[in-house]
Amino acid sequence: MKKLTKALLVYPKVPDNTYWSFKHALRFVRKKSSMPPLGLITLAAMFPRDVTLKLVDLNIEKLRKKDLEWADAVFVSAMIIQKDSFEEVVALARAAGKPVIAGGPYAGSSHKEIRGVDHFVLGEVENSFQGFLEDFQAGKAKGLYPPPEKPSLDQTPPPRFDLLKMESYASMSVQYSRGCPFNCEFCDIWKVYGNKPRLKPAESMIRELQTLHDQGWRGPVFVVDDNFIGNKRRVKAELLPAMFRWQKDHKYPFRFFTEASINLADDDALLQGMAAAGFNEVFIGIETPSAEALAETGKTQNLKCDMARAVTKIQEYGIEVMAGFILGFDSDTEDIVERQAAFIQQTGIPQAMVGILTALPGTELHSRLEREGRLLRVSDGNNTHNTTANFRTKMDAAVLQQSYTKLLSIIYDKNLKNYFDRCSKLLDNVGDPSLTMREVRFREIMMLLRSLARQPFTPYGYQYLKFITTRFVKNRRTFSEAVKFSIVGHHFHKITRQMVKAQETA
Repeated sequence: MKKLTKALLVYPKVPDNTYWSFKHALRFVRKKSSMPPLGLITLAAMFPRDVTLKLVDLNIEKLRKKDLEWADAVFVSAMIIQKDSFEEVVALARAAGKPVIAGGPYAGSSHKEIRGVDHFVLGEVENSFQGFLEDFQAGKAKGLYPPPEKPSLDQTPPPRFDLLKMESYASMSVQYSRGCPFNCEFCDIWKVYGNKPRLKPAESMIRELQTLHDQGWRGPVFVVDDNFIGNKRRVKAELLPAMFRWQKDHKYPFRFFTEASINLADDDALLQGMAAAGFNEVFIGIETPSAEALAETGKTQNLKCDMARAVTKIQEYGIEVMAGFILGFDSDTEDIVERQAAFIQQTGIPQAMVGILTALPGTELHSRLEREGRLLRVSDGNNTHNTTANFRTKMDAAVLQQSYTKLLSIIYDKNLKNYFDRCSKLLDNVGDPSLTMREVRFREIMMLLRSLARQPFTPYGYQYLKFITTRFVKNRRTFSEAVKFSIVGHHFHKITRQMVKAQETA
């Protein structure tokens, strides 16, 4: 086998027809993808210096024949939702006669069914990748390298941000921790990464931020942790003070967003620290206002608080709450649509990601449904654009499908009145967040001009003009956020209308 001197890292395409893609909003800011493949550029940092690397992200560019011809081997990582593109990459690599090495969540859960891959390197690879490379160079690499012992994140090298075409992305990404202390039945995070969060040293995070800054990045940075506050004590005592000092010294070049559990609202010092460090958005898995469904799925942290009040409190610290919601729990009744819609509307959550419950491989939910003989098919990982569950639900399947479409049609209605009402409620709640406001640069001005050139002439044009005019008069200091919400709303409107139309013609 040929020695590895040139490695091609390929990130498969994420489907455009999802709420998460933000495809229709990205066009206003002349970006091609929301965020870069952090896993692959972290893996890139583990290669020895004598191996030349090339990254191809299919979300921003095409995989060319000459890229494959150049490479000695192809490394590919994907989530389940990228399955179709993953298979195309593997087929192209094999046709070019190149060995394929795969890892990531999709390979981790489905390697027994995947065909065409020469070597699977699974799990968190800080403790195993060097061993694989040594075996590969010696011509004796195995077909499967199972997940090793969970590594300390002290060993994780800084990502190779220099491999990215930064101008193509709307945000950058960093990671602080892995793991979550909770045990939600439908979630695979705590099964894969453990219940005890593992954290990077604060100084490592600051080095990564400095590297991003040195590369010229200014703007949003996603802290990709599945639960950023899994270890509240260390976040408050170590990381946030360091981030605050760095941001202050560099005149706040970044605006952070992340994912957290709702018990964030229990801790004023934590909220204050996040706001001071420059966090202005957090995604929270609210899932449902139904206490029965929360108990059913083991989401006990959401049962310990008044969720509506918790959302408002987080917003009052200048932090937007984005949230996930789920339909299809066994205990759901037909009034769940009205209850979900009312909660979303009353709490002012503009970006509400709604999906039908999915049984992912490796979750407790998948195991339970398998025991009960209710599984129908393997999930494709698209949790916001599937109109049917991959298992037999207690609610009639047709009723569930209609309920899902109805809920989306309410929160992202044809003229977006409900959406813009939520945006206004949020902007009223956050008041004047001086540290996390969007700095108005040339890019923001162009974003506004593109918005004004297009959005007044859409089916929601009147509500759009009413919203931005009211926000300009009411609080000009948050007007740039209003423009951002208008553009994001355009994406939600387009995706919802496409989905509703598809259901009507099915």
